[in-house]
Amino acid sequence: MTEILFYHLTEKTLEQVLPGLIEKSLARDWTVVVQLGTQEHVETLDEHLWTYRDESFLAHGYLQDGTENLQPVWLTTQDDNPNKAKIRFLSGGAKIDDPSGYDRIVYMFDGHDNEAVEHARSCWKFHKDASEQSGHEQTYWQQNANGGWEKKA
Repeated sequence: MTEILFYHLTEKTLEQVLPGLIEKSLARDWTVVVQLGTQEHVETLDEHLWTYRDESFLAHGYLQDGTENLQPVWLTTQDDNPNKAKIRFLSGGAKIDDPSGYDRIVYMFDGHDNEAVEHARSCWKFHKDASEQSGHEQTYWQQNANGGWEKKA
């Protein structure tokens, strides 16, 4: 059974939150796929993951780098899973129809972007309807004023 989580960003941006979540995933020995809506966003996140902290970086790659099966973190706009990831983060309009094969799927969306909120609602409904047959479990988390997460559903 796959856990499907929805993270409603209200206080911090994806770029502020995602590196920490990736670090926690890697600490669990999970490989990671991050699926984004555009190639521009992939390239922006690529640069960010190399420079987000002065004292460290997150090793990762995307299509232009090759060696996808060796990457602990793979950035993509497609539904591929070349590094056999256990967790998949989705943002920027990305969607997955079949979450099977993952331990966790995490939709991250900007609560200040109406289009992103509507997309998340659509994905929530899609997975909720599908969970009757698949048995996948989903939860909704919203950032609080301190940037922490509160379970809302």
